[in-house]
Amino acid sequence: MAEIIHPFYEQHRGAMEAAMRHRLDLAEAMLCESAHLSNIDGIRQEVMDEFEIVLTQMPYVGGAESRMSDFFMRLMGFMAISRVLRRHGVSLPVIGEIERETYKAQLLTVPEAERLASGRQFMSSENQALLREQAAKSHRQEFTEDFVYDFVEPDTGDKFEFGINYKACGFCKFPARHGDKEILPNICGLDFDAYATRGIYLERTQTLAGGANHCDFRFSPLPSE
Repeated sequence: MAEIIHPFYEQHRGAMEAAMRHRLDLAEAMLCESAHLSNIDGIRQEVMDEFEIVLTQMPYVGGAESRMSDFFMRLMGFMAISRVLRRHGVSLPVIGEIERETYKAQLLTVPEAERLASGRQFMSSENQALLREQAAKSHRQEFTEDFVYDFVEPDTGDKFEFGINYKACGFCKFPARHGDKEILPNICGLDFDAYATRGIYLERTQTLAGGANHCDFRFSPLPSE
């Protein structure tokens, strides 16, 4: 019996596949030079085939009503890239470097004004209010594979504007189910560029993937150049 893609992800499948093909275009030079792979067309096809599998495995966490759905749609494709590169004997540090550089290059294709506007919206008081509401809702655990998190207010002397403590992570739950634990830290490493390219400084000292009891995300605006 063929595996089924959730209707929400099926609706966005075309955009996700286009993003994957774009990443592979951006990664081509590094796949040759850093990973020492030669049959790049074959690697591309393997990754896209693996992405089809990942799509059937992606957990539904509320669709458009959940901010975490966007995280899954933007980042879960890196699981497919990691799986394929591991099968070809590429080391985990090299995979991490390829994925970070590729993701950063992809993010930077968005015009700077648009990226910075997105960052300002994320840091806005309106979004912080929304994050407080969503954090409280996350503790209901309506979806077993979803994230559970707390909104963190700065204390006296803190230099960040606000924080999020992730107590449970959908990206951690996914590898535990599908045997991808060794590649999980590379996915965590993508967060820093994701925020920096939008003008946001992310400080994080621990992660669930690294064995901590929560991930401590702390946000503040990047200083203007």
